[in-house]
Amino acid sequence: MQLFDVYPLNDIEITKASGSNVWDANDQKYLDLYGGHAVISIGHTNPHYVSRLTDQLNKVGFYSNSVKIPLQTQLAEKLGQVSGKKDYQLFLVNSGAEANENALKLASFYNGRKKIIAFSGAFHGRTSLAVAVTDNPKIVAPVNQTENVIFLPFNNEVALEETFKAQGNEISAVIIEGIQGVGGIKEASKSFLQKIRSLCDEYNAVYIADSVQCGYGRTGLFYSHDYAGVEADVYTMAKGMGNGFPIAGISIAPKFKPWHGELGTTFGGNHLACAAALAVLEVIEKENLLKNAEEIGNYLIAELKKFEQVVEVRGRGLMIGIELPAELAHVKKELLFTHHIFTGEAKPNVIRLLPALNLTKAHADEFLGAFKKAVKGVGHKA
Repeated sequence: MQLFDVYPLNDIEITKASGSNVWDANDQKYLDLYGGHAVISIGHTNPHYVSRLTDQLNKVGFYSNSVKIPLQTQLAEKLGQVSGKKDYQLFLVNSGAEANENALKLASFYNGRKKIIAFSGAFHGRTSLAVAVTDNPKIVAPVNQTENVIFLPFNNEVALEETFKAQGNEISAVIIEGIQGVGGIKEASKSFLQKIRSLCDEYNAVYIADSVQCGYGRTGLFYSHDYAGVEADVYTMAKGMGNGFPIAGISIAPKFKPWHGELGTTFGGNHLACAAALAVLEVIEKENLLKNAEEIGNYLIAELKKFEQVVEVRGRGLMIGIELPAELAHVKKELLFTHHIFTGEAKPNVIRLLPALNLTKAHADEFLGAFKKAVKGVGHKA
């Protein structure tokens, strides 16, 4: 049997990792500023994380949600404390797509409606309904297509108001990333998020804050949407939640009243997953990583804005997009293969930085030095 060839692969095999560094099979050291799609939130092989998982595995690794799992309650309490959403409820799943799928289903159960508003540039996952609200027709199979999704321009308050005015009583939910990741690190404006909140209140629609990539402290706030000063009805999360262990969840406002069988999962909230997620929150809290993400992120953004070759620097905290002109399309590969630095990308020419939240200034400077060499010789002004 062969692997189903859907991933374009770099010819690199990672065999060891620690903190913000990884090593390949040839013992070449790399700086990891991508964290495997924003997953590594507290650094590779964090000692507390490894200890937490090992201890739990030596007790019990898995049992189903048919029994009490006190770790789930502990996780809910800690998450409420660190996120500031103490009166919310937690439902645990396995991935970001599954979190968004369940959030949209929950919204439809709540108000009995079908229509969903999503936005241009959105990416919400690859499962059936999550991919239907993703703005990429290429990955939407015919069976995923539905007339229930309304795509509107991102950050366009007029279009949003007009759509609610025309169809408000049919709209079940509005789903939005606080900062679009795959869409190119584009931030929802404060007023736009506030407008979503007010219209959802007016029409009894559900405001779903997709925080899968832009959440868990990455922007310096626990959920990037918090910048707008309003609360969503449901927050979805995954990525950095387990520092590499598959876990995701939805944080649900108190107005939603659950009933037995409404949602379900086999692996969601298992013992090992909860141990991983608790370790992440404990490290975030102990090491004050939200503040670190904000400070190091501010430093990187300020320094990157000094490069005349850069078209635009976008983002917040340690979720940064560097838009480059077409003549610098080679920079991402040069950073990886010449300077041994992992970064992400968004098409066509945006470099994405999504490092661990405990990234140091020394690591930031290492990247800036390499970036300077990679863009040298090309002048550009937007």
